[in-house]
Amino acid sequence: MLRELRIKNFAIVDKLSLSFEEGLNVITGETGAGKSLVVDAIELVLGGRASSDSVRAGADEAWIEAFFEVKESLLLDSIGIACNDGVIVKRVISRAGRSRAYINDSLVTIQTLSAFGKDLVDLHGQHEHQSLLSPAVQRGLVDSFGRLDGPVKDVGELYGRYRSLLSTITDIKEKARERAQRIDLLRYQIAEIDAAGLQGGEEEGLREEKAILSNLTHLRYLGESAFSVLKDEDGSVLEKLGMLLGNIEELSQIDASAAEVLKVLRDADSLLQDAASSLRELKERYDCEPQRLEDVESRLAQIEDLQRKYGESVDSILDYREKAAAELEDLEGLEERGAEIEDELEKIHSALMEKAGSLSRERKKTARRIEGMLREVLSELAFSHPDFVIEVAEIPITTTGIDRVDFLFSANPGQLPRPLNKVASGGELSRLMLALKSVFADVDRVPVLVFDEVDAGVGGQTAESVGERLRRLSERHQVICITHLPQIASRAGFHLLVTKDDEGDGVAVTVRGLDREERVREIARMLSGSVTGPSLRHAEELLRKSLSF
Repeated sequence: MLRELRIKNFAIVDKLSLSFEEGLNVITGETGAGKSLVVDAIELVLGGRASSDSVRAGADEAWIEAFFEVKESLLLDSIGIACNDGVIVKRVISRAGRSRAYINDSLVTIQTLSAFGKDLVDLHGQHEHQSLLSPAVQRGLVDSFGRLDGPVKDVGELYGRYRSLLSTITDIKEKARERAQRIDLLRYQIAEIDAAGLQGGEEEGLREEKAILSNLTHLRYLGESAFSVLKDEDGSVLEKLGMLLGNIEELSQIDASAAEVLKVLRDADSLLQDAASSLRELKERYDCEPQRLEDVESRLAQIEDLQRKYGESVDSILDYREKAAAELEDLEGLEERGAEIEDELEKIHSALMEKAGSLSRERKKTARRIEGMLREVLSELAFSHPDFVIEVAEIPITTTGIDRVDFLFSANPGQLPRPLNKVASGGELSRLMLALKSVFADVDRVPVLVFDEVDAGVGGQTAESVGERLRRLSERHQVICITHLPQIASRAGFHLLVTKDDEGDGVAVTVRGLDREERVREIARMLSGSVTGPSLRHAEELLRKSLSF
């Protein structure tokens, strides 16, 4: 609901603040007082087209601010703006015609502002901000009226599945050559890695062996020298240690205190014997064929070549091989799965078209019901020969089915019905929108309806009908209406009066809410052009009668 509208330096308005209530709000005033400026301001603050003409003469910029009672908004949630039970929308227009838009003090694009505004307010008259001019909105209203949201959801889900499968099968067909090339490459890579017979940790062992083989002559010399000194030559360490052990054993038999020394020497002998065995193994290791170094270097070169292609280490190469094998399995199985997907696609398409066909038939039935109801309402609103048609035309399948829905209207006999945005008269369009909103009152989710020129060219009983339709509509929506007709003004729950006064070199536009007595006087003026005794009595009677509904 729109609670407050504040305007500064807009057109001829210096500064203005308006409050609105639930139900039917009417705005009246003498011709030229500036009533339509209120509607223009609402349109602008919700993303309408701005220009430098919007800025009051002598001012640098104009701004309009509106406060809406809003509990939640998916659009605002998606851009991180909290509602907190209320939203302040602001539009600032510079003298150069540039503008800025804010929602709850957050700078937003005009597109975002306009999208948010379409969820809140419908403007009816000579305005572009009318959601009912959109075929998508028209289709949505038909669906809601016919309680077809369930079938629409079913079609949407099937369509999503159909598009996903179609994309998959198209991808399979279009990329057949690319897939075959990839299969050949993966097979070659896997075969190359398998032929190498890599083992985890192999590279480290080979590099260690290469370091040994590269220094084989020197290592052989060192090993043989060490073994000779330790055990092999005359007077070796172990030979002398054996002699020493014999002496100490004899000594310990005479002097028991030498037993500890004997134990240490025996331990040393055991350790040195082990060392000699290890040295013998090293010597044998160094007694390898010279060809072994070439074999090791060749193997390392093979591993390094694979590393350049598949990974930084043997483990990385083996990991790549596993991933390549999994991808190859998927690609080789894709042809078989493609046939399965084709079968599933055919089944889904058949189910989708069956559901869409059923939905289309229900839409056409619903359209006929709406047409009948709407013609009755239109006949009450000064349309003597209205022709309203809901055209349900077949289109290629989409997420909402196989139908394009268009509302077509003609006010004159012999004239073919045309789309609503081709209806020339602002008054005609406003009354048509009133009729549509009346029929769709229970399913239309836009909470605020603004009517300008809805009473153009009507009077008498038609004016009564327009007023009554607006009053009924205000039971489900907040309605704001610019009117010249007392029959409409008298039915409002809240009445605003716009006045314009000369002030030196400019004018002052004011808007204020009227109490009961002031309403009687304003309706009297609207009845006869001036406030007289008879017009006051007539106004009092009209107001009393209207408020008794």
